[in-house]
Amino acid sequence: MATVSIPMEGGRGARAGFAGLYRSVARHGLLLPCLLFMAVVFLWPILSLLAKGVYSPEVRDTLPLTAQAVAAWDGAGDPPDGVYEALVADLRTADRRDVANAGRRLNYEIPSYRSLLIKTASALQKESPEPARQQLAAIDAKWQDRTFWTAMRRAAPAVTPYYVLKALDLEQKDGGGIGWVAPQDANFLDVLGRSLWISAVVTAICLVLAFPVAFRIAAASPRWRGTLLLLVLLPFWTSLLVRTSAWVVLLQDNGVVNSLLLRSGLVDEPVHLIFNRIGVYISFVHVMLPFMILPIYSVMVGVSKDYTRAAYSLGASGPRTFRKVYLPLVWPGIWSGCLLTYVIVVGYYITPLLVGGSQDQMLSYFIAFYTKQTVNWGLASALAILLTACVLILVGLYGMLGRKSQIVVKA
Repeated sequence: MATVSIPMEGGRGARAGFAGLYRSVARHGLLLPCLLFMAVVFLWPILSLLAKGVYSPEVRDTLPLTAQAVAAWDGAGDPPDGVYEALVADLRTADRRDVANAGRRLNYEIPSYRSLLIKTASALQKESPEPARQQLAAIDAKWQDRTFWTAMRRAAPAVTPYYVLKALDLEQKDGGGIGWVAPQDANFLDVLGRSLWISAVVTAICLVLAFPVAFRIAAASPRWRGTLLLLVLLPFWTSLLVRTSAWVVLLQDNGVVNSLLLRSGLVDEPVHLIFNRIGVYISFVHVMLPFMILPIYSVMVGVSKDYTRAAYSLGASGPRTFRKVYLPLVWPGIWSGCLLTYVIVVGYYITPLLVGGSQDQMLSYFIAFYTKQTVNWGLASALAILLTACVLILVGLYGMLGRKSQIVVKA
């Protein structure tokens, strides 16, 4: 009888490989529920919202023949007869609700376009032997205006730069070029700059106030450390809306703060502390201070006093010890606190809305406005894209500057 020899070493290697693969899958498989939850609840809604800033298929889906016809038109001169015929055919078969949605998209290009499209769709329900160009001209003379057709040509593609350009105070011209909008229509870049500036100021104030507080908590005895941390966390026990609303009561002209200032004789008349930038700063600092204290404290509490004692024993002065020894050790906490505070503030909505004036609203207010009031999801999504891009760029810049600063401080 013939015998077959099996290489045992190869078999052991295969079994060991499968065992290692099994352990790896079992170990990382524990993360799958969390990753799936994050993808469904967090990642997918955000990407869906951001996609609306560049994807607008209303005109293409409602008027498919017209979209193809205007895409073939070079935009010079009057549109060919095929464009008019395509529009008439589309409007006669399109659903009224879809026509309204397409008209709303075209209304962003020209304010009167929605009513024109609905009016034309209603009039075209009756058959007419006249050519399409004459039919549309008889319904409304605007169809003889080339501007309406160039707007149709810009809005026809499903993927459009319109909303992103609008968020950057830009627009696509009739000739296809890109230029600035009229000065009276330019708004969003100023709002973006205001949002970034307010966030930077609040972060700087919080850092100045939080650093000594975190240092004192870290240097306290264990018994007092818990009490001080409890005082820092105490504001989290109250709703953000309640805390912000309380500042409206405190900062108004006849509020507690102005009453104390008047009684002390520091001022002769009430100081306007509400519905302006001062109120925004005060409310923001109150809300965000714990977010700056906790990261800095978490690093400070782990720094041994032996490092500073060694520096003093070697003859270093107090400022030099702080700059060369202590600051590099607590820099990760400072960097984390600044980043956390800045990112949260730049996307805040409630605080500027309640205590700020019309010139103090941040970009998040306009995102909410176009989402809830005008139902312009495209522009709201484009503003969200702009805000997200700026935050990612700033995070990257802060990361590079943070590493460079740490190297310089250590040098």
